[in-house]
Amino acid sequence: MSRPSETTPTLRRPVPKATAESYLSDGPSLVMLLVACGVAFLVGVRFYVDSMSGVPTVLWPLYADSPTAIALATLSLSTLLPTLDRPLSETPVNRPLALLHTLAFVWLVKYGLWVVVALNRRAGLYIGFDADALYAYWGIIGTHLLFVALAFAILHYGRTTREALGLSLGVLLLNDIVDYGVGFHPPLRYEPGLVVPAATVALSFVAVALAAWGFDRLASVDNAD
Repeated sequence: MSRPSETTPTLRRPVPKATAESYLSDGPSLVMLLVACGVAFLVGVRFYVDSMSGVPTVLWPLYADSPTAIALATLSLSTLLPTLDRPLSETPVNRPLALLHTLAFVWLVKYGLWVVVALNRRAGLYIGFDADALYAYWGIIGTHLLFVALAFAILHYGRTTREALGLSLGVLLLNDIVDYGVGFHPPLRYEPGLVVPAATVALSFVAVALAAWGFDRLASVDNAD
């Protein structure tokens, strides 16, 4: 029987340990999640593909923010395959994996929340109940909030280090420069002005702060709450 601490959400671990174990330790569930991530990646790329020709190829991962988040999440989840049907605590941990899990977490959190901020900044251009709005507002916000839920599930098997946190923050801020300094930000129905870039930079720090708080450190042997 699961302990109450394993089934109850907490501020540090909004996705309970028992929930993460049931989905991520189970072979069929994990495979279905990986397939769903693959489909979501293709849908995300389709959103960007019409405008990618104007962006240098080397910058595509920093331009197509949501597909990059999904790709990182897929790589992170794939590290669970060697330990299928075993507790998440037995997932391999090392410094390269700590960097991967940290990058996946911060990208999922930042761009899961960024969509909510960006679309609601000019909600009148998106919100509605016709077929277009069901996808362009409700569908996009709903799927991107799932990014955040997935990020908090990663906390149950990933670890982080100070170096991984620092590098993740640096890459996020580089992404912000590419988006709003160079001008290769995700397509919007309005000019971002100053509020969206400022919120984007703030989310970079919020995502890394949440990673620093939520992840166990690589050398730690403490179990997550």
